[in-house]
Amino acid sequence: MEKVVELVRHNQTKRWSFFEGILSDRTIGMMEALDGFGYFTTGLSFLAVSMVLFLRAWYVFAVAVGDDPVLAVLGLVHDLLLVIILLELFRTTINFLKTKVITLEPFLYICVIASTRRILTTGAQVSYMGELTDLIFNRYLMDLGANVLVVVVLIIAVYFSRRTAPPAMIWRSEHSSSH
Repeated sequence: MEKVVELVRHNQTKRWSFFEGILSDRTIGMMEALDGFGYFTTGLSFLAVSMVLFLRAWYVFAVAVGDDPVLAVLGLVHDLLLVIILLELFRTTINFLKTKVITLEPFLYICVIASTRRILTTGAQVSYMGELTDLIFNRYLMDLGANVLVVVVLIIAVYFSRRTAPPAMIWRSEHSSSH
């Protein structure tokens, strides 16, 4: 048994010995800096894309509101929910850069928003269809039911993640997302 453990230790050491000269503290520090730069630029990209989408959503709304106000409002809500998703990703990136911890909760919120967005979009499409067949209506109901179920499951997941998370993590995530 001791020979097997010794052999495993020797193989692991031998496998990583190739990287000994390359993986110095300085190299790892540079890799961590590049990783941080990647998160930083990704966060800025989320912010830039959300600002462009926000402006585009209001422009499209202003142009379309005269033709069909209800459809224009639904389109605006759809686009603004996408902006919220992108801003939540931006906020998650900022929190990671500050704490070096990725938490599950923001992604659960993003999924709830995305499912709600899908519910609204599908509902708007069905309500504006000229001819609604039984097949299309049944597909709509199945899609609606699946998305409602996803929202309920995600809300339960948020509840359990908050309930099982240490109090310091809950406090940090609540206060960091409100700034």
